[in-house]
Amino acid sequence: MINIRPRRSMLFMPGSNARALEKAKSLPCDGVIFDLEDAVSPDAKAQARNQVRAALLAGGFGARELIVRINGLATNWWQDDLAALEGATFDGILLPKVESAEALERLEKAICKQGQDDKALWAMLETPRAFLKAEEIASATERLQGLVIGTNDLVKDLHGAHTRGRLPVVTALGIALLVARSYGLSVLDGVYNDFKNTEGLIDECKQGREFGFDGKTLIHPAQIDTANDAFGVTAAEQAAAKRLIEAFDSAVLAGKGVAVFDGRMIEDLHVHEAKRIVAMAEAIKA
Repeated sequence: MINIRPRRSMLFMPGSNARALEKAKSLPCDGVIFDLEDAVSPDAKAQARNQVRAALLAGGFGARELIVRINGLATNWWQDDLAALEGATFDGILLPKVESAEALERLEKAICKQGQDDKALWAMLETPRAFLKAEEIASATERLQGLVIGTNDLVKDLHGAHTRGRLPVVTALGIALLVARSYGLSVLDGVYNDFKNTEGLIDECKQGREFGFDGKTLIHPAQIDTANDAFGVTAAEQAAAKRLIEAFDSAVLAGKGVAVFDGRMIEDLHVHEAKRIVAMAEAIKA
């Protein structure tokens, strides 16, 4: 059985916005990323971490995956962020501005010292150096569960531009995907800034799905349905996957190593992908 956790839509929620944190309990996103970093001004850091702690202790988020983005290790805030999370129930910690394995190792030591041994780590790749060191980062610790792409900072550092088709960052996206799949990690596409431009979001989600991303990070609740549709599984896709599996199983019983399905040759690699699709559909339904 393939164990899959849907991450189609991972919504950033500013820790300083108590109303938004409460609203997250009713939104159809697969996960919530409680943000203590970029979305929170310096004078609101303490308030934000207190509100995130209170929200996590109160619970009520159902099956949504709960991740907290703390401040970077180069700041004076990250240790206070970790201290505020002690005793709270959530799934993982997202570290921004990761550029080396050492950063994750340092964070791991800190959370283990606090007794948070059950928390997964996530790394944001958002600088040119991060992508050049991506494999080193991916192999830093077994606690690492996934990579999150920060395209805004990347485009800024490249002196590039946000374009339709994202040609300026295609190389970086490809590196992240290659590394993530090589190390068995989830990988989430970057945010789409123009949240009122549904057509543009649809195009970028479609591209992300075609690239192989597991889902998309979002900045507004209005983007959730689009991401869920793009990275989800339709009834037709699920049915086709089941028929493919059945066709191959029948061929194997007949002593064949390949089969014909809908006019094309299929083999074991196609079955593996079909089983992943079925498992994803079942996980989404659950």
